[in-house]
Amino acid sequence: MSALMHTYGRLPVAFDHGEGVWVFDTEGRRYLDALTGIAVTGLGHAHPRVVAAIAAQAGRLIHASNLYRIPEQEHLAATLVRHAAMDRVFFCNSGCEANEAAIKLARLHGHQRGIAQPVIVVMEKAFHGRTMATLSATGSRKVQAGFEPLLGGFARVPYADIDALRHVAEHDPNVVAVLMEPVQGEGGIHPADDGFLREVRSLTRAHDWLLMVDEVQCGLGRTGRWFAHQHAGIVPDVMTLAKGLGNGVPIGACVAAGRAAEVFTPGKHGSTFGGNPLACAAAQAVLDTIEADGLVAHAGALGAQLRADLQAALADVPAVVEVRGRGLMLGIQLDRPCGELVGLALERGLLINVTADSVVRLLPPLVLQAEQAQLLVDTLADLIRTWVALPHAAAA
Repeated sequence: MSALMHTYGRLPVAFDHGEGVWVFDTEGRRYLDALTGIAVTGLGHAHPRVVAAIAAQAGRLIHASNLYRIPEQEHLAATLVRHAAMDRVFFCNSGCEANEAAIKLARLHGHQRGIAQPVIVVMEKAFHGRTMATLSATGSRKVQAGFEPLLGGFARVPYADIDALRHVAEHDPNVVAVLMEPVQGEGGIHPADDGFLREVRSLTRAHDWLLMVDEVQCGLGRTGRWFAHQHAGIVPDVMTLAKGLGNGVPIGACVAAGRAAEVFTPGKHGSTFGGNPLACAAAQAVLDTIEADGLVAHAGALGAQLRADLQAALADVPAVVEVRGRGLMLGIQLDRPCGELVGLALERGLLINVTADSVVRLLPPLVLQAEQAQLLVDTLADLIRTWVALPHAAAA
């Protein structure tokens, strides 16, 4: 019996090492990684620049404390704000911690405005994390069930519904912020329309709310821009990042602009491990590599081709409702639950995921090349076509 808590339904495979877009199990079998640890290893496995940066930093200083200056942290923050056109960064260890920081920032901002019971507007089908605050902000009863009482201070509206937001603005004077994903990942790979994001930006400014975007999964080049909200030409007040930032080394960031960047003062928020030298060295290598190798544009172009190829390959499969997404963040919507495809893909040497019960989620590394993308299309299209023809799948 394992000494681990039973918190995951693990697949019957253990990985030993990886190289680029490939990962190898303990038996030596090779798999094309089209999930990247759920949008984490954007540069693939064992990227030489990241490996070198981690090794060099580990030989100098792994951890100090935020009681002191950390030059690696200052350098990384400067790089992030340059790409985001924002002002300040708080570093933590994960996406949910980054979102916790954003929630605290919004509440403190509200209290500074004299609002005793600040409210944050969140979206249906959103996923912001599994801590109590981020769980309460998440729009999934499946994730929340069993952990009540949830935290108050959230108002929920349908995703990408500007009229619903306007209705809240007219009736709730306690709202201080909107927290949303520019592309819902766990919710089924749903990109918000650029026009909607621009309308939300205008509405938040008109009502003196903060616009806070959760880019934990969709940020850092994945959609063909450094950050997904940049497709709409807007700048939020707060942005949260993690996953691909450290290419597997745990690090998260809460980035803020303008007045939001000045809300926290010493003692109002903190982290023991957040932004330590090792994590920041890894993240700096990631950002430098993405920029030097032109991976943002590459993700946009290859992602568009991958989406078009998947649409063409699955066009005659009635069970496929839609292929959607942006850049290298794609979802294949089926008309039935399709979780079984994950194990079947594993047998064919392909790592994928199913989210929202019926959406095949693809998050391949930004370093994916055209011939590997074609292998992904060929393998997955054949798998889906074969599976939907099975009697039990048709009856699902």
